[in-house]
Amino acid sequence: AARKNRELIDWSTYVPEKPKFIGRRVFKNFALSDIAKYIDWTPFFQTWDLAGKFPAILDDEIVGVEARKVYADAQALLDKLIKGQWLQADAVVAFYPANTVDDDIVLYSDEARQHPLFVWHNLRQQSERPVVDGIRRPNRCLADYVAPKDSAVADYLGCFAVTTGHGVDKKVAEFQAKHDDYSAIMLKALADRLAEAFAELMHHRVRTDLWGYAADEILTNEQMINEEYRGIRPAPGYPACPAHEVKKDLLRVIGSEDIGMTLTESMAMNPASSVSGFYLAHPDARYFNVGKISTDQVEDLAKRRGETVEDVRRQLSSSID
Repeated sequence: AARKNRELIDWSTYVPEKPKFIGRRVFKNFALSDIAKYIDWTPFFQTWDLAGKFPAILDDEIVGVEARKVYADAQALLDKLIKGQWLQADAVVAFYPANTVDDDIVLYSDEARQHPLFVWHNLRQQSERPVVDGIRRPNRCLADYVAPKDSAVADYLGCFAVTTGHGVDKKVAEFQAKHDDYSAIMLKALADRLAEAFAELMHHRVRTDLWGYAADEILTNEQMINEEYRGIRPAPGYPACPAHEVKKDLLRVIGSEDIGMTLTESMAMNPASSVSGFYLAHPDARYFNVGKISTDQVEDLAKRRGETVEDVRRQLSSSID
């Protein structure tokens, strides 16, 4: 029933833009000063248990004084970090031909679309969708935003991994040796913000240049933080893609080891200040929360993946109704 209520897109009128290259491209030692311009500061204050949106939080009646202090300290440390090149920022971006079969997105090695690199098995919203203006909202799945194989539309998908984590542990250890825990926590928080900012910067570059499907985009940093651009960059482990397991295929195919990025057994990225995910370009693509799924979808996913129901159930325990 959920599949029947998928997001309907008219593929007969859609012509996907072709990326400037097929395959992967590595970016090493990216300028930290350029990345810093893309920082979203709001989550930074949550590290210090200060609730509020930046920049309004700086003038907040309750937490404003404390917020201004940590922000000033962050700016000072960020300046030192950039000038001293304490961290190294590396990225890998890749584009591949892609089409969907039901809820699965198949990535191919080349335009012949004969040799799958891997299949990204997605989940679909299963809960009863609300009716708005007499129309039932769709049960969304990320696969809805990539052209189906039987549509004969040649679509594409982007993949990425970025890290600003190289160098963090060494510097944190130096601070801790001086019993300066405040600076150690501050540096980790800044490294995390820079990783997210790097993901934002690369996505901007993908939209306007490397893929170029929004070449004339002009947005402020605030508009980018508010996701006012075309397309999305879903990351494994987030609401639209709760399964972490796809990270294995994603990082393998784009060769993240070339930028020193690996996965732990629990599917966490190493170094910690790293982000990975996908680029979807369709104008209708949006973020959503898969929410709770039923046993029938767990069984279907296990079959598609060629895994046991028990394994899939364990991986998605927090998503199962």
